[in-house]
Amino acid sequence: MAEEQKPETPAKPAAHAPKPPPAAPVAPWEGELPDSVKQQFGEAILEASVSLGQSYLAVKPEAVISVLEFLRFEKDFDYLVDVTAVDYPQRAERFDIVYILYSFSRNERIRVKTRIAADRQPESAVDVYLTANWLEREVFDMFGIRFANHPDMKRILLPDEWQGHPLRKETSILAMDNHWVKENLGIESGQ
Repeated sequence: MAEEQKPETPAKPAAHAPKPPPAAPVAPWEGELPDSVKQQFGEAILEASVSLGQSYLAVKPEAVISVLEFLRFEKDFDYLVDVTAVDYPQRAERFDIVYILYSFSRNERIRVKTRIAADRQPESAVDVYLTANWLEREVFDMFGIRFANHPDMKRILLPDEWQGHPLRKETSILAMDNHWVKENLGIESGQ
């Protein structure tokens, strides 16, 4: 008897990385507020734009504290909502630091962004906004960015003995400090 031949299975197509999402549309931010900031700080303001309804200023790192002071004391942005970062490991200025401000009197939210190299220590904003104390500690804990002249620069979410910074791109979530987990929790992995 002749052997039955199995039908050939089609070759699997080569796996391709998904396409990145399209860039969000960016438009110039115009009006009294961005104009007054640009007039006050000149070339230290690299960009004043709106993207997806969110207004932001891109600022040179050495001018960030002065811009925050101006926005707080001259333009009534009295609440620092958050400080966060974004990691771009292939870029010379590895991190974006983003300050999110809110003005109760204006009912307006804006972002102040700056770029820093991995070895740079941006100035702390604690003297401008007390809430920066814990927010900057979180950025340190998650990204390893130390803020110069911060009154208590130490971890806030993870244990002091934790190794690494979880939101850096080179950090594998599966390989997060397994040593600490095993030693302190008595299990093989936290994942």
